[in-house]
Amino acid sequence: MKTASKLAVLTVLVLLLAEAHISVAVTCSAIQLSPCLSAITSKSAPSKLCCSRIRQQKPCLCTYLKNPTLRNYVNSPGAKKVANTCGVPYPKC
Repeated sequence: MKTASKLAVLTVLVLLLAEAHISVAVTCSAIQLSPCLSAITSKSAPSKLCCSRIRQQKPCLCTYLKNPTLRNYVNSPGAKKVANTCGVPYPKC
C-alpha cells in the first residue's frame, strides 16, 4: 500500500473514532437545562443557550421522564413548547 493511501485510511479512521467519541460524550445533568426554566414555566421564548442545552441533553430526555422529580417539568406543555421551538423532537420513550 502506498504511503498516501495509508495516510488517507488512517485519517478516515481517526475521524470516525473522533466522531464516535463525541457522540457518547453527553453527560446527563438536568441542571444543564436551567437556562430553559423560565421558558418552560412562562410564555417567554427559549434563549439560544436554552436551545443549545436542550439539543445537547436530547439523549437524556427519556431518563428525565422516568425520574419522578423531573417528570412533571419535562412532560409539561411548556417543555413541549420549548422543545418544539428549539427544533428538538419530543421523545417517545
